[in-house]
Amino acid sequence: MKSFKFYIYLPILVLLLFGAVSCKKSFFTDVNNNPNAPAPSSIVPANLLPTVEVSLAYTQGGDYSRYTSILTQQTTGFSRQASAYNSYVFTSQDFDQMWGNFYTSVMENDKTLMQIADSKGYNWYSGISRLLMAYSLQLVVDAWGPVPYSQAFKGVKQFQAPYDNDKALYDTVITLVNTGLEQLSKTDPGGHAPGSEDFIYGGDAEKWIKFGHAIKARIYMHQSKADAAMAALALDEAGKSYTSNADNTQLVFGTSATSGNPWWQFNDQRTDISFSTGYFADQLVAMKDPRQPILFDKDNDLLLYYGNINSPVELITYDEMQFVKAEATLRSSGSISTAQAFYQEGIRANMQKLGVSSADITTYLAAHGTLPGSVEAAIQQNAYQEYIALYLNPEAWNVWRRTNAPALSPTVGANIPRRLLYPQSEVSYNGANVPKQVTLYNPKVFWDK
Repeated sequence: MKSFKFYIYLPILVLLLFGAVSCKKSFFTDVNNNPNAPAPSSIVPANLLPTVEVSLAYTQGGDYSRYTSILTQQTTGFSRQASAYNSYVFTSQDFDQMWGNFYTSVMENDKTLMQIADSKGYNWYSGISRLLMAYSLQLVVDAWGPVPYSQAFKGVKQFQAPYDNDKALYDTVITLVNTGLEQLSKTDPGGHAPGSEDFIYGGDAEKWIKFGHAIKARIYMHQSKADAAMAALALDEAGKSYTSNADNTQLVFGTSATSGNPWWQFNDQRTDISFSTGYFADQLVAMKDPRQPILFDKDNDLLLYYGNINSPVELITYDEMQFVKAEATLRSSGSISTAQAFYQEGIRANMQKLGVSSADITTYLAAHGTLPGSVEAAIQQNAYQEYIALYLNPEAWNVWRRTNAPALSPTVGANIPRRLLYPQSEVSYNGANVPKQVTLYNPKVFWDK
């Protein structure tokens, strides 16, 4: 797969990244709408697409990744704000920036891109914008449950957007993906095809189509507990997605301080999160996992694959889809032997991506590559390996919430947070619509059963 690094030469990206410094609190919007946004007719799609992509990758790889990696004990917060998060001490204000980034920098810009593409008949831009919206909406729903969408992004016409049901929003994600796939399947891109400004796939419609199927596989997998039909849908969609690591949906960041990977930027500014201590690190060391010296070292450095200035932020990957196939097989048909091949391929693909030697992969699979003989135990082991492969990806939190694997113990109290708090900006400016009596534990997102 080609890697498309972004370079800060577009004014809109300069504004974006100056406003998205990892530890700075800012209010991007009062009520999920920006009445000062320029008219769609004045914006060039080639400028807006990279803004949406970079904003999405930066938000997922920034606040979202930090919060969820602490909650899943892939990292450990040991001082300042991160220490509080490690003890599940969050306030509504902690989520203002993440919410604002999603709603303004990502989804509002993407909505504008969608409108431009539709009005001008740019078929592939229309498809890509819908897949990006679907993926972004999935991330937001998985964090908060009910959120504004159907009445959001209307500017002065709707200052206080109502909240949509989270299950209905998952259905909206599927609709967005299906329409996006239809647009991307058209042989005519519509007079203006995306190219190098597409930092994820360089305008490759076939790869975007695979991403669309991967989104659907995730959506169905999240709803598959005690639902063999949903699991069968997830298996089918995963089979239409990626065929190798070369298909991975990711954005590779730049090599300057203002365009660097969000974890690199955070670690350059702060030293309050540990990578080499805690549950995840202890597990890799105990299992003599060959990925450990590739991911972090004893001096607490997040190493090059994820921690370099130009490291990628991965959205969905081939190795994740292999674990989805394994679990979907177990839940839909109960065939452990069929799931076994997908399970091993997930481990192998993740290790190959990280640069583990063939000999070390063979040794690891000999020790940990066999699923146990019961379906439930096999689901647990598959989820555990998926959790390792999803290092620093918020999807690891979803895997844990859905399967309770790995068997994490709370750092304090009796429970690990299963959702995020609504941001203070929403409580202050859209309070009539914000769901009441929300804690870090209840109500759960609809699929978290």
